[in-house]
Amino acid sequence: MARSSSGIVAGLTAAAVAVVGFLGYQASATAPAHPPKAAAQEPAPAASQAAKQDPAKPVPVPEGSGTGVRVVYSVGQKRVWLVGDPAQEPKSFAVMPSTVHPKAGTYTVGSRSGSVTGSDGVPIEHVVRFATAEGVAVGFSARTDGATPEPDPNKKTGGIRMTRADGDAMWAFATIASKVVVVP
Repeated sequence: MARSSSGIVAGLTAAAVAVVGFLGYQASATAPAHPPKAAAQEPAPAASQAAKQDPAKPVPVPEGSGTGVRVVYSVGQKRVWLVGDPAQEPKSFAVMPSTVHPKAGTYTVGSRSGSVTGSDGVPIEHVVRFATAEGVAVGFSARTDGATPEPDPNKKTGGIRMTRADGDAMWAFATIASKVVVVP
């Protein structure tokens, strides 16, 4: 009896393989030679909003970035907001992101340095560290030469760079234990 049941299993297996093979052939025979390309995606709402932003008007603080006194960093917009007194417009400025990005969330400033050499080998000032990602310390800083070039994509760096004037503002605003909110 064991032989006949194993013969049935072998027959069923062979039939299943044949059916799968036939269905695969049928699918490939009816597929278009050149499938249509996907339509271009619309830019993300935040990106399209930033592109349409009137330079004379302040850039609004991203929704979902919390409340109260805080630093808001948008990785996608490459922008920071220093949100303080509700009666005053937040200070906002463009930044050059590092190659390593913190995940979206709420952080606190854990350390600061007046002047050091950055992970890219250049002198920097007003370093405000708030996260670690991929084993790299992440924080805001300004190069002492005032430049904000794109980082070397082959190096893991955590310095979110800004102009020296914006670095001065960040240094005065973001003291130890200050809240930093990272949004996409």
